[in-house]
Amino acid sequence: MTSVERLVLLLLFMAVVVSAFAVVYSKYSSRKVFTSIEKLTRELDFYDVEWGQLQLEQNTLATHARVERLAVKKLHMIIPDREEIVYLKP
Repeated sequence: MTSVERLVLLLLFMAVVVSAFAVVYSKYSSRKVFTSIEKLTRELDFYDVEWGQLQLEQNTLATHARVERLAVKKLHMIIPDREEIVYLKP
């Protein structure tokens, strides 16, 4: 084998080794990204559930009956009689 052939063989061997390391690194990076995506998906599911619970709570707290009951009880508000209502025209 001549020195040129040995050099070419050495270069090809190095290219194969570098390519193998690149494949390993690529696979590692891919798994890391996949793990991150899975974690974020679980977090998104948690926040979706929490958002639904908060919407239910808001709907419960904002019912007309509850608002009226709190207005009467805590703020001592009353519905005015019909004669006490004054309408203003612009």
